[in-house]
Amino acid sequence: MYIRLLSLTNFRNYARLELALPARVVLLHGANAQGKTNLLEAIYYLATSRSPQTSSDRELLNWIADQEEMVPYARLAAEVTRGDRLRQIEIVLQKEPVGDAANGDQTRLRKQIRVDQAKRRAFDLVGQINVVLFMPQDMALVDGPPTGRRRYLDVALCQVDAEYCRALSRFNRVLVSRNALLRQWKERHIDPDELAYWDEQLIDYGVTVMLRRRDAVAELDQRCSELHHRLSGGTEHLRLVYQPTLPLQAQDDAQRLGNTYRAELTQCRRQEIERGVTLIGPHRDELRFLVNDQIDLGKFGSRGQQRTAVVALKLAEVGWMRAHTGEWPILLLDEVLSELDAERRNFLLTEVNGVEQVLITTTDPTFFDDAILSEMALFKVEGGRVFEQAYDA
Repeated sequence: MYIRLLSLTNFRNYARLELALPARVVLLHGANAQGKTNLLEAIYYLATSRSPQTSSDRELLNWIADQEEMVPYARLAAEVTRGDRLRQIEIVLQKEPVGDAANGDQTRLRKQIRVDQAKRRAFDLVGQINVVLFMPQDMALVDGPPTGRRRYLDVALCQVDAEYCRALSRFNRVLVSRNALLRQWKERHIDPDELAYWDEQLIDYGVTVMLRRRDAVAELDQRCSELHHRLSGGTEHLRLVYQPTLPLQAQDDAQRLGNTYRAELTQCRRQEIERGVTLIGPHRDELRFLVNDQIDLGKFGSRGQQRTAVVALKLAEVGWMRAHTGEWPILLLDEVLSELDAERRNFLLTEVNGVEQVLITTTDPTFFDDAILSEMALFKVEGGRVFEQAYDA
């Protein structure tokens, strides 16, 4: 799988861009704030319909277009080769006035998604392009808040498992409704059957999410452990441990976990009513990184240990995704090689050697020796423009 053509209009600092990309390792180099990360962000957005940089799609519109055009918009499009198939992916973000624009009323941002020129939902988009993104801020996967680790699992799983993505979306909608009902409990009399209705849906979708997460973490753990053992020179053994808010065993099926979930909800009912929030479920799951079964890297790991764990995890994700889809995902490496020492950098580059397309950003191409540079496609990024370059030893 690889991006054959990337087209951007009014996206970030790109007013217009038509960029043909080869199926190989691509090095995007240039000074800071020229648009290197924006290119990777665009590909990630086309794959997931979400930005890894911001939760506000409005920030993706080129600020000049936003100020000068009558109908501000951004367009992202890609031609994607998957095996012997060519897919066309397009997302358009367009600002529309709400109410009387002349009186200063607000605008709303409309997102339109097309796959092979047919309108699609965001749910239908995910999985058309498979990507693994590695950014410097991913180091916080180990020691950052649990929301980041849950988001990591969600993005990875949604790209390979449509049922998981559907269950997660429905679980989140049910969670919002159930929390709203819990907040109203003290203000008005609530029929217990009304809460029971939401409980059953919460259990139904939540069980699917937890079981799929359990199985995915087990598979990632197996791959990650072997990679980490080699990265650490055989001195450490890493385990990924999935910690749901419910007791969950490897042999548990949907029925058994559903019964456990139901019993736990009943037991904590009074506490949930007092706090006005759902206390049990996949929205409170945790993922731990343990070294030698004792050291929690999120609490006690050194920066070097945390970096090694994240490198191993991202490489494990590449192999795991290929095993589930039959194709290599597109690997996006944003300035991470400068964060790594020579040993980890060489290990990562060696391990991704078979990946069909890898996009790497850097401010300094001299991080790579001539032998590696000669095998890359080189592009210079400058002021929202991209120039292909021939290798010159």
